[in-house]
Amino acid sequence: MEAFTLDPARLGPAEALLGAIITEEVKAHGRRLFHKGHRLEADDLAALATVGRPLHAVRLGPDDVHEDEAGRRLAVAVAGHGLTIKGPVQSRFNLVAATKGLLRVDPAAVVALNRLAGIAVFTLPDRLPVMPGQGVDGAKITPVAVPEATHRHAEALAATAPAPPVRVEAFRPLAVGVVTTEGLEGKVRDRFRETVTRKVGWYGGTVLRFEDLPSDPATVAGASEGLVADGADLILTGGGNTIDPLDAALVALPRIGAEMVKFGAPAHPGSMFWLAYRGQTPIFNLASCSMYSKATVADLVLPWIMAGERVTADDLAALGYGGLLDRDMGFRFPPYEAEEADDEGDE
Repeated sequence: MEAFTLDPARLGPAEALLGAIITEEVKAHGRRLFHKGHRLEADDLAALATVGRPLHAVRLGPDDVHEDEAGRRLAVAVAGHGLTIKGPVQSRFNLVAATKGLLRVDPAAVVALNRLAGIAVFTLPDRLPVMPGQGVDGAKITPVAVPEATHRHAEALAATAPAPPVRVEAFRPLAVGVVTTEGLEGKVRDRFRETVTRKVGWYGGTVLRFEDLPSDPATVAGASEGLVADGADLILTGGGNTIDPLDAALVALPRIGAEMVKFGAPAHPGSMFWLAYRGQTPIFNLASCSMYSKATVADLVLPWIMAGERVTADDLAALGYGGLLDRDMGFRFPPYEAEEADDEGDE
């Protein structure tokens, strides 16, 4: 790439100008003639002659990739399933969610890409619930052009990552069974059922049934087995006393062959959250604070499960980083009241 000063008073042969790239905003007579990064074409020469000052420009070499093409290729390299690519917008290409789902970002791959000269990939945080039409990633190069070798290096890094660096895992229409042992009655029970049904439905799931039971481990175990036999993909428990080792839901877990993943979560509110698995079926509790609120640990973990992920002890331990779930963390939670995004990728 060769930088030079272009003097409109001495333009020289047209052949020498065509394809040159203007590297500044150019205005004349009260209007903008050229955007920064504009590639000169034959139709531009008449307007160029009216500019009353020298301009800065570059000529690309045979191995240089212009920012528009480079941005497009970078977006294609990092984009996985569940995304569409839109652009360019000022040489930036946007990755936009094509479906409601869980955004997955490989932070290590993003860092490796951004260490390359001129490469810029910027995303929303990993594991956010996202809506169709929501912009989740931007990809561009920061100079006017980058060498082909740099671009091939970026494409190779993206291709060798364990999974596409940016992707959206669509939520699955899971069947959910709900077991409560608190003796919920009247309006409280109705509100609880409405909240759980609405949240599960937002992911495309359905509530198989609600089981309101006495606080008896054998009864809870039998109901849980019955839900699994009837097709429950997930079991939620409510009520009880999580800090009581003899809580019916906790005692029932080994009786149905379920193994605890982690008891307690490093976050607030919702630190008394626990998660277990019976084979492939996750079971977790809805503490009192998570029965109605959308800003608890349960509402961070539920999107992972509804996207088909197997949640591990490390996943839950990592919640501690950013685990103060105050109002400033609202962006991390599912927008249960929304069905479409508002931003359309910030175009």
